[in-house]
Amino acid sequence: KSFIALELKFINDSMIVSMEDGRQISVPLEWFPKLRDASIDQLKNYRLIGGGEGIHWESLDEDLLVENLFI
Repeated sequence: KSFIALELKFINDSMIVSMEDGRQISVPLEWFPKLRDASIDQLKNYRLIGGGEGIHWESLDEDLLVENLFI
């Protein structure tokens, strides 16, 4: 299975990740203290890295591997 993210949305206290294969996964921001404590502007200031295999927030010094969201 490929774990390539295309887009992120933030709704309430969750991050919704849209995947290349059409799946969407919702994960609670509570799992990631830096994201949980960030402003919505900081959350939206991400970039996909590694062709969508990772997500990077420079201002928060946070990186997530998309595959790990499914474990």
